[in-house]
Amino acid sequence: MLDKFKNNDNALMVFFTIMVLAGPIILAPFGAGYPDLLQRFAIFGLFAIGFNILFGLTGYLSFGHAAFLGVGSYAAVWMFKLLTMNVIPALLLATVVSGVFALLIGYISLRRSGIYFSILTLAFAQMSYNLAYSVLTPITNGETGLQLSLDDPRILDAANSSGSLPSTNLFGLSMNSTAKMELLGMTLQFNVGFYFCALVLILGFYLALRIFRSPFGLMLRAVKTNQTRMSYTGLNSRPYTLAAFVISGMYAGVAGGLMAITDPLAGAERMQWTASGEVVLMTILGGVGTLLGPVLGAGFIKYFENIFSKINDNVLHAWFGFLPDGLEDAVVSVLHFFVGKGWHLTLGIVFMLVVIFLPGGLIEGANRILRRLSGQKTGSSATDGPKQPAE
Repeated sequence: MLDKFKNNDNALMVFFTIMVLAGPIILAPFGAGYPDLLQRFAIFGLFAIGFNILFGLTGYLSFGHAAFLGVGSYAAVWMFKLLTMNVIPALLLATVVSGVFALLIGYISLRRSGIYFSILTLAFAQMSYNLAYSVLTPITNGETGLQLSLDDPRILDAANSSGSLPSTNLFGLSMNSTAKMELLGMTLQFNVGFYFCALVLILGFYLALRIFRSPFGLMLRAVKTNQTRMSYTGLNSRPYTLAAFVISGMYAGVAGGLMAITDPLAGAERMQWTASGEVVLMTILGGVGTLLGPVLGAGFIKYFENIFSKINDNVLHAWFGFLPDGLEDAVVSVLHFFVGKGWHLTLGIVFMLVVIFLPGGLIEGANRILRRLSGQKTGSSATDGPKQPAE
């Protein structure tokens, strides 16, 4: 099934759109159908898609992409404070500011490759974090974070001031509201915030699809395959890698803007190295160089973070209450280390298993399962490995 999508972009796009828009229904049985978590799925899925354009196509591993996530958040909140609570201007400003910031960092960092490039991006991200935390306090509000206040000018919204903190909106439609629609005699409810994030995710996926299939994407793959041989042909790869870096940074900025849209707060913690490492894990877990993989990896990690971390001993006792008391206590005492505060241990074990047995990520695992179900041989193929996996 996934192999068919490799040569059928329309089918892939339709499949992805349906899965995203039907997310509340599909994920409800797994306890993940509520708007806040669905918004995080969409936001970090977009973040991972952008990171994959750089890492998956060029092979340049950035450890500093969280800097653009944070810059996008700050830009969006400043737009809310100064001009309007409408989300469109905020998202546009987040995209532009993060793109300019990525251009500056990429111009310097891309003078090196390999581990030196990775360390440079990490250094820039940590410098950005420390600047936001201390030196740039008048702009970022330091450790407290940038927040809305009643005395913000909000020039375009000044006439509609109600004396209370406003909420983000799309031309008057609040991001926190629930829209209702009558269809075939049924009343359907839609969370505006989630579906706005979902539409931005779908647009981001479409643009990534076009990049992957374009001559520009082919040049980026050539950089990853053998940059030295490419230079021997007389082609200068740096403009291509810089463009990929900027595009990837703009994706991260849009994701940061969406975080501010769903929660009008921007803090320096979004720029920490741990956030940069998280998007690396998402991409590798889902499948580097694939289209669906980073979104799948982002959803997987955020599910662990928000669902597994909520499982405590009381929940475990309820699950295994049918066992004899001694055995029940023994099982709970063992599983205690893998859920709740120990959910990172479970995620680490899953990540190790994927890297060892599925180097192409979860997408490779899905391909193997589908081939086995369809009766095809599961030997190595062009879509098994991490170099050219199915989308």
